[in-house]
Amino acid sequence: MEYNKWILYILLWVGSFCHAQKPNDKIPLSSVISSIEQQFNVKFSYAVEDVVGISIEKPATTLSLQETMDYLNSKVLLNFKALDNRYVTVSILNKTIPVCGTVFSQELKTPLAGATVLVGNAATITDKNGFFTIPNVPITATISISYLGYEGKQFTANQLFSAQNNCKELFLKTSPEELNQVLINVYLTPGLQKYLDGSTVLNTKKFGILPGLIEPDVLQSIQALPGVESTNESIENINVRGGTNDQNLMIWDNIKMYHSGHFFGLVSAYNPNLTNKVIVTKNGTSTEYSDGVSSTINMFTNDKVSNTFSGGAGINGISTDVFLAIPITNNLEIDISGRRSVTDLFDTPTFTNYYKRSFQDSEINAESNQNNTKSDFYFYDYTAKILFDLNEKHQFRANIIGINNALDYTEYSSNASNSETKASTLSQKNIGYGGNWKAEWNSKFSTNLISYFSKYNIDATDYRIETDQLLTEANEVLETGIKLNAHYKATEYLNLLAGYEFNETGMLNQTTVNAPSYSSTKKDVLENHGLYTEAEYHKNNSYLRIGARLNYFQKFEKLLLEPRINIRQQLSNSFALKLEGEFKNQTATQIIDFEDDFLGVEKRRWVLVNNENIPVATSKQASFGVEFNKNKLNIDVTGFYKIVNGITASNQGFYNNFQYKKAHGSYTAKGIEFLANKTSGQFSTWISYTFSVNDYHFESFTPSTFPNNADIRHSASLGINYDINSNFKVSVGGIWRNGQPYTIPLQGNETVQNGNTTMVNYDSPNSKNLDDFMRLDTSISYSFRFSPVIKGILRAGVLNTTNEENVINRYYKVDTKDSDKTIRVDNKSLGMTPNISLRMNF
Repeated sequence: MEYNKWILYILLWVGSFCHAQKPNDKIPLSSVISSIEQQFNVKFSYAVEDVVGISIEKPATTLSLQETMDYLNSKVLLNFKALDNRYVTVSILNKTIPVCGTVFSQELKTPLAGATVLVGNAATITDKNGFFTIPNVPITATISISYLGYEGKQFTANQLFSAQNNCKELFLKTSPEELNQVLINVYLTPGLQKYLDGSTVLNTKKFGILPGLIEPDVLQSIQALPGVESTNESIENINVRGGTNDQNLMIWDNIKMYHSGHFFGLVSAYNPNLTNKVIVTKNGTSTEYSDGVSSTINMFTNDKVSNTFSGGAGINGISTDVFLAIPITNNLEIDISGRRSVTDLFDTPTFTNYYKRSFQDSEINAESNQNNTKSDFYFYDYTAKILFDLNEKHQFRANIIGINNALDYTEYSSNASNSETKASTLSQKNIGYGGNWKAEWNSKFSTNLISYFSKYNIDATDYRIETDQLLTEANEVLETGIKLNAHYKATEYLNLLAGYEFNETGMLNQTTVNAPSYSSTKKDVLENHGLYTEAEYHKNNSYLRIGARLNYFQKFEKLLLEPRINIRQQLSNSFALKLEGEFKNQTATQIIDFEDDFLGVEKRRWVLVNNENIPVATSKQASFGVEFNKNKLNIDVTGFYKIVNGITASNQGFYNNFQYKKAHGSYTAKGIEFLANKTSGQFSTWISYTFSVNDYHFESFTPSTFPNNADIRHSASLGINYDINSNFKVSVGGIWRNGQPYTIPLQGNETVQNGNTTMVNYDSPNSKNLDDFMRLDTSISYSFRFSPVIKGILRAGVLNTTNEENVINRYYKVDTKDSDKTIRVDNKSLGMTPNISLRMNF
C-alpha cells in the first residue's frame, strides 16, 4: 500500500499549492505601502515583521496623504503618522485591544442572551440584549462564540476590533441538531456530553482528561460508561451490554468501517485529534442506521469551512501525527492529516509493554520457538477532506481515510551444514471513500445525499521453517453504499425524516498451503435495501423520537421490519423518565478460527450471512431509566433487556467442546446500569456500576444454556478529575470487575482422541471465572502558550499504576510431551504502562 503514502504526500502538496494561489480582493500591506510611496513621493519607515501577513483593500487614489493615513489607521492595528511631506512612520499598537459585539439569531434576527464568548481559558456571556465586551484581548487571539441549538463561530480579535468603537453585529445559524440538544454539558469530563436521546457525545476539541488517557480517544473513553466493557483491554473487543465487537456499527464521516484498532486493538485506528465529534448510542437508535445489533459509534470530522489556516502536530510514546486545515477560498477548504507509529524507529516503555501484550499468544512470541527471530511492526493512517460550500443552501463534501498495520517476521535457522532465513508478513488495511451533498431547499425542507466505498483487507504469509510449509491467507471486504435523507421541519417542535439506503457488500476468504497442496476460496455478495421514516418531537419537558425501518435482503427475498422508539419526559426540575427500544439486524459477522489464524495475532475474519448456517442476526432491546439532575449532580439508573438471535458458535471464540461445532443460537443480556457524576468549577467525580446476567442458548448443545463469554456480573469504575488551575489538570480512576468465564478440562480425563487428533476434553462450558480484574490509572495535563499563536499541551498517563497482574483469558492445550495431559495458557493484561504526549496547535 505504498500508493497510500503517495496519496497523502500529493494531497499535502496540492493543499499547499492551492493555498498559495488563494484568490483575494485584498492585497499585501507592503504592496499598498509601495504604491503610496510612488503616488505621493514619500518614504515609509517600518519593520518588515510588523506588516508581513497583513492584507487590506487598496485605498482610493483620490485621497490626500493625510486621508490615506486615516484610512490605513482604520483598517489595521498599526499607527501610520506623517512626520512631514516626505516621511511616514509606522509603529505597532498595543498588544491587547478591546473587542465587543452583539450576537443575533440569523433566522429570527433576535438577540441571543447568554451566548458563551470564549477567549483562551477566559469566558463571558452576552447580556439580555446579546451584547458583550472584553477590554483587553491579545491581538492574535481567537474568539469563539457558541449558543445552545446554534452553530458556533470563531473570529479573530482583528475582526471584532473597530477604531471607531462601533461594535459589530454577529449572526449565528440554527444548528441542524436543534431538537437533539445537549442534556448534560459536562459528563465525567469537559468534552464528554450527553444528549436528550440518551446517546453519549465526545467533543474532542473540548476534551478534558480521563484516567490513564493522553488523547481524547472515544474507543477508550466510552469504557468509563456503565454497560461498556472490554474483557481483554482491546479496542477491537468492546462489549456493549454483552455484545461482541463485530456487533458495534462503526461509521467514520458516513463511511462504514470494518476495522477499529492499531496495534491489534491497543490504539484507536481513528486519529482522535482530527475526529471532532463522536456519538455513541446503545439503544433507541435513529432509523437512519441499520446493522450493529449492540451499538452505533458515529464519528464526525470538521464540517465547516473556515477562513483561518490552522493545524497541529504531536508525538507520544507510540506515534506522531500532523493535521492541517487549509482554506483555499472563502467557500473551499481542504483538511488533511497523517499519523505514523514510531515503534520501528526506536523503543519506548509504552511500546515494550504494548508489544508484549499484543504478541504474547502468537507465533511471534511462542515459547517453543528455539530459532532466532526478528519482527518489525508499524502502523499509519491518513485522511483528507474537501469542503465546498456552493452557497448557504448547498454544501458538498468528499473525503478519504486510510488505515494500515504491517508486521514483518523473520526466522533464522542454522546448523553445521546450512542456514535458512524465512520471512512471514501480516498486513491489515481499511480504506474508505465518501461524499455527500447537503441541500436546504427552503426553510422547512432539506436533503442529504450520501455515498461511500469501504475496503478492508487482511493478508498473511506464514513461512514455517520446521515444516518448510508456506501458508497464505486473505480476508477481504468490499462495500458500496448510497443513502438519501429527506428532512422536513413540520413545526417549531416537530421534525420528520424519510429516507432510502442501498448497500452492496462482498466478502472473500482465501487459504492456500504449499505442502500438502491445498487451496480454498470463498466469495459472497449481498445487496440490501432499506426504507425508513421517523418523527422527532421536542417541546418543553417532553422528547419523543419514534420511527420504523423496512429492510429487504435481495438474495434471500427476506423482509424485516424494525420499529424504534426513544422517549424522555421531564417530571420536575430534577427528575426525568426515559424509555428506549429498538429492533435491529446485522448481515456481516466475524468468525474466530484458532487453527487458521493470521500468525496467531489476528484470529477473526469477516463473513456474510447465508440465511442457513449463518443466519441474519436480529436483536430486540428495551431499556427504562430514571434520571436525577440537580446542583450539578447527575444520577442515572437504567434497566435493560436485550436478546440477540442468529449468533453462531464460530463467532464467539469458544475454548470448550463446542469450539469446532457449527451451530447458531442466541444470547440474552439483562441488567441494571448506575452512574453518579458530580461536577463543579474545579473537579468532576463519578462512580458507575453495572450488574448484568448474560447467557447463551444453543438448542443443539448440551447443556443448551450456559454463561456468555462476556458474562461480567459485576463491574464498577470510579474516578476524579481535578483542575489545580486553568492550565494544570489531574485525573485518577480505577476499574474493578469480575473475571470473565472460562472452561476447565474434565478432571481425570483431560484429553480425548478424535481420529488422529488429540483434543482437550473440556468440562461444562464457562463454569469457572477468572480472578477479579482491577486496575488503577492516572493522568496529568498541562496547557501552555508556546507563542502568541501556538498553544501547547503536555500530557502524561500511566495505565495500571499499581502493576496488577490481571489474567484476561485462560484456555488449555494438549501437552506435546504427554498427550494425556493439558497445559494451561494464561493471557495477561498490560502491566504498568506509562505514556507521554506533546501537542502543538495553531
